[in-house]
Amino acid sequence: MRYLFGLLFVTAVIPCLADTNLVSSTNKVASTRPADPFHPSPEAQNALAQRAEEVRMSCIEGRRYVCGRVMQILPEGLVVDSGYPELLKPPFNQSWVVRANVSLTKNPSLIEEKKPDAVCVGLVFLTGIPKRPTVKAYDYVVIHGYPAGEHLYSPVPEVKKTIRQFSASLERAVSLTLAASEK
Repeated sequence: MRYLFGLLFVTAVIPCLADTNLVSSTNKVASTRPADPFHPSPEAQNALAQRAEEVRMSCIEGRRYVCGRVMQILPEGLVVDSGYPELLKPPFNQSWVVRANVSLTKNPSLIEEKKPDAVCVGLVFLTGIPKRPTVKAYDYVVIHGYPAGEHLYSPVPEVKKTIRQFSASLERAVSLTLAASEK
């Protein structure tokens, strides 16, 4: 019996002796190591999560219907002349893409309201679009867009114009906005 008790004691104590974190010091010195960008502190993680949530709420408040004609197709998105509210009505609202063979006119006196789900007016850049159906130049699009900063647009060589950028994906809009704020 003593042998069993001794064996049990030894098997319980040896792992404890190997563990160096059993006794902790109360006199810890603040670390002078630089912050690890790959493993941020819990405080930094909380601050980043709070900032991301603020940006997310701002994107939701700023969402617009991008409903307009595709002026240019770029690898990263579409340049859209938005401001065709008729695209929100049947039969045009069946898909996010309406082919160019329809006849629509833009209301020149349309003013963009400053509220969620308002019709976006003017030239905008739309990114994060669905893959299907494919979009061709001069087709119409109607989709929710979340503000994602600005885009430098070049309508003709050597001419640069800054236009508003929207994303059809909320997550992409948040990440683009956070990336732009870090720069």
